[in-house]
Amino acid sequence: MINETDFYQKLKSQLEKGLPFVAYRKPVENKNTVKALLQNNSEIFTIKDLSESGFVFAPFNPEKPSYIIPFEDSEIYEVDNISTEGIDSELYEYLATGTDFEYMEEDQKIHENLVQKGIDRIKAGDFKKVVLARSEKVQVYDPDPVRIFKKLLNKYSQAFVYIWFHPETGCWLGATPETLLNAERNRFKTMALAGTQLFKGEEDVEWDKKEVEEQLFVTDYILESLDKIGDIKTTHVSEPYSAKAGNLLHIRTDITGSLASPEKLGELIRTLHPTPAVCGLPKHTALQFILGNEKKSREFYSGYLGELNMKTETRRSSNTRNQENQQFAAVTSKTELYVNLRCMKLKEGNARVFIGGGITKDSNAADEWMETVNKSQTMKAVLVK
Repeated sequence: MINETDFYQKLKSQLEKGLPFVAYRKPVENKNTVKALLQNNSEIFTIKDLSESGFVFAPFNPEKPSYIIPFEDSEIYEVDNISTEGIDSELYEYLATGTDFEYMEEDQKIHENLVQKGIDRIKAGDFKKVVLARSEKVQVYDPDPVRIFKKLLNKYSQAFVYIWFHPETGCWLGATPETLLNAERNRFKTMALAGTQLFKGEEDVEWDKKEVEEQLFVTDYILESLDKIGDIKTTHVSEPYSAKAGNLLHIRTDITGSLASPEKLGELIRTLHPTPAVCGLPKHTALQFILGNEKKSREFYSGYLGELNMKTETRRSSNTRNQENQQFAAVTSKTELYVNLRCMKLKEGNARVFIGGGITKDSNAADEWMETVNKSQTMKAVLVK
């Protein structure tokens, strides 16, 4: 452990050097540990078969390169009890000029036309669901990535909060509520997450038919995909329930299972990504529609990120009666991956905020636009005055 001042100074120094790094905090209750991997060289590492060990940063488009900061090529630091003192809640201000309003009107028109095109294709039978995204450019007075990271840590305690920098991707930050996959030894857990409404003090809320149907699509797809992978057993599927993420609620179903061997992990990740919650159903058809019709590339928005094949060592009990076993230790591999939602990319004094929503046959283009506006508040809350 190092002190908090030194921890953040190391992040800033790494950024100034232009070397890859990531710092993050997992959404674990009653624990506020922030971890950092600082790559100690300028080599570019990419994923080849998902057997690598490190922190992975993967794009939405599975055909594009996924980057990794290897554990063995990094200095690793942790710091506990992050303070929020000195974080000015009004450091950042969205410049809502007339030009910005005009931009929003044009953006609304483009997005509603895209959504209507998606609805028409669903009604024509091309796919059951498609998730369509857009982005907003927010100008900030003080676009210091480390300061924004601190503010995300303060504001979103139940999310996976991160700052990632790599010369091949630029600087990204986020606070995502969605797990793609947790795996340890041969056990795994994933979730089906869909539907959105504003949190108004109660988690026990009513959901409309469109959102319930959308979430059921996601759950069914994941279960069907798991069945197609050999030697994978689904052991438990929870009932759908409302889950809070920042100022929003979603419908969530938890799914657990087991792998016949650790070698199946890469196949499982490739099968799950991109999930119906960020792409659509059937996946291939929806993916091609997204890549061909969204005006701006999502880049790493709705991709995934996290610890891949992290090795942990567990020693036997220190009980004196078992001292003959002290030389033995169990080395296990653990993977924790999150879907890269509620994120932004910083570039040249601006933050590009990414948002999207699921479209079904019952969707309304104007309502879907407003849903993206609501979702954008999650990230803009750390930028907007």
